[in-house]
Amino acid sequence: MKYLIYALVAITVISCKNSETSTTPEKTAKTENVVIVDKIPTPQLTLEQANNLAQLPLHCIETEYPNKMGHVTAGPEDQKRPAVQHPVFYGCFDWHSAVHGYWSAVTLLKNFPELEAKEELLQKINHNLTAQNIEVEIAYFNTANNTSFERTYGWAWLLKLQQELDTWDSVEGKKLSAILKPLTDVIVSRYMEYLPKLNYAIRVGEHSNTAFGMAFAHDYAVHSQNDAFKKSIETRARDFYLNDSDCPISWEPSGYDFLSPCLEEVDIMRRILPETAFHNWIKEFLPGIESGVLDIEIGQVSDRTDGKLVHIDGLNLSRAWVLYGLAAQYPQYDNLIETADAHITNTLPNLVADDYAGGHWLGSFAIYALQNAKKK
Repeated sequence: MKYLIYALVAITVISCKNSETSTTPEKTAKTENVVIVDKIPTPQLTLEQANNLAQLPLHCIETEYPNKMGHVTAGPEDQKRPAVQHPVFYGCFDWHSAVHGYWSAVTLLKNFPELEAKEELLQKINHNLTAQNIEVEIAYFNTANNTSFERTYGWAWLLKLQQELDTWDSVEGKKLSAILKPLTDVIVSRYMEYLPKLNYAIRVGEHSNTAFGMAFAHDYAVHSQNDAFKKSIETRARDFYLNDSDCPISWEPSGYDFLSPCLEEVDIMRRILPETAFHNWIKEFLPGIESGVLDIEIGQVSDRTDGKLVHIDGLNLSRAWVLYGLAAQYPQYDNLIETADAHITNTLPNLVADDYAGGHWLGSFAIYALQNAKKK
């Protein structure tokens, strides 16, 4: 834990330095709950930031306890320690955070070959992500009481990890991609079984949000050229969301949100609708968004030692990546970039809280938001 604290202190220094030089808002104001910002520089994922953010997965992917198992126990013999139950994804407090902890590590290694923690991260990944261990993970998903384990949040991040490994042009990437693929195939199969049976979208700001899972799953379906999977996602997204209008974004956030129910719908619908259809849809769904009007405030966290309350930091980061993604696809929404910049700039310094409640997962959200910021 002391290494994590040292790393987080280092991030504090960098965050403070950035706030003095490149990320300090020149003007930020709030009028009638609408974020109004001007000339906030868009944060970038630099090597300096990467070196410090790498300390988060470096610390957590082999940290077995504390651990929230999310496990349905069939009998006394089914009580196993996390590293036995999930020999790959046992760290970072829970299974899904372990998955996106690996995603964070792979993403940083892939994009920053000169990463200071490169060898140590590779050692940890190679030690855990083995064909034998993946067989154990698959066997767990095939137990009668856990076929829906981590549906759909953990599933979505597993697909994102596979995509990141598939596109890592290195000997290491090719090896690890092949090792993970059998588990990914199980998740794709489960997703395709599940979506036709889901009669109603799940519109919450936490793990089970349907739109979030579908957005990441759609990215993987396109990447893997799995047309049947892609069609299944697009069909259900239209069924769930095409007739939605006047999303009550002013009601957000709920106290534990780390996703915006309204903006997650935008994220999946921009992927699946043709351009004209999407513009017509979003005008009805979030009136005023085409002119940069969004009735949202930057989320505030009262206690970062509380694992639920710290979710709001994640909300700010996920809002940012949705708005960056929208503007990257359709430049007419560029006026929303400043709102995204305000959210991410407000939240990045909060990653330095020396508590595991946020430290085990928020780094992934920061990296993904910064990745999308670079693409605007």
